[in-house]
Amino acid sequence: MKIGVVGASGFVGRAVCERLAAESRSVVPIVRSAAGLFNERVSGDIHGATNWTGLLDGIDVLVHAAARVHVMRERPDHALEAFRTINCDGTVNLARRAAEQGVRRFVFISTIKVNGEATSPGRPFQADDPPQPIAPYAVSKFEAECALRDVAAASLMEVVTIRPPLVYGRAARGNFQSMVRWVRRGVPLPLGRIDNNARSMVSIDNLVDLIITCIDHPKAAGETFLVSDGEDVSTASLLRRLGRVTGKAPRLLPVPGILLRAAAGLIGRSVEADRLLGNLQIDIEKTRTRLGWQPPVSLDEGLRRAVISA
Repeated sequence: MKIGVVGASGFVGRAVCERLAAESRSVVPIVRSAAGLFNERVSGDIHGATNWTGLLDGIDVLVHAAARVHVMRERPDHALEAFRTINCDGTVNLARRAAEQGVRRFVFISTIKVNGEATSPGRPFQADDPPQPIAPYAVSKFEAECALRDVAAASLMEVVTIRPPLVYGRAARGNFQSMVRWVRRGVPLPLGRIDNNARSMVSIDNLVDLIITCIDHPKAAGETFLVSDGEDVSTASLLRRLGRVTGKAPRLLPVPGILLRAAAGLIGRSVEADRLLGNLQIDIEKTRTRLGWQPPVSLDEGLRRAVISA
């Protein structure tokens, strides 16, 4: 079996390629621009008119991990169009060409934000909940999911969708690495009272393990799966755990969450505040029962691996 990985030079795609190569499986990295990966194929920019001729030859399973992700401070009216061009139009064009080429399974990396931006306490997202995408990124991913179902219905190609939350690990960017820097530098953080929220995350190792499972598992076809480390954590607890693995206790100030939300609103940072103060819990029971899958790496071990290699 030959496995193509689109977005092979990115955080998730590169990790998938490394795991497949370590298992001596036949992997074809597909990248936007030359990245120096063994056996790579170069696609150029991904959009609704990308020419995939020759790039999918011989591929049996395609993992699509390329995407336009969050761009801070972008005008909403421009953002949705830009996200759609790559995340929806580009994905659908790729899937149609893959089906024409005889690719038998298409594994699509979506986002938990398709389910919504936040959860109520004790009511985690489930895989088959009605989607409630809000932000342009999530809307573009949801539109791609819908279109992929249509492609699958009109062809012999199976589609599997995975919706991860925040992915952390080696070479991760964004909020997680910001937290690691804050702890290492001893920056005073007004988050000592944020102990009552609960958020799900997933280590890169656990996400890759599920992707590999979905490449092969007969019961994955046509399904949508949620993924996490299987343990939720509050913001303050996460910072303390990062302190343990970095060897530097975080400087947490006991500021009430209501004051933090008010301050964030005044300076136009409400979205960032929600990610630190709110809940986003994920129920992975469907993933466990249907695929017989368990996260192989614990949250603490995932943090250790991420920080050691950061």
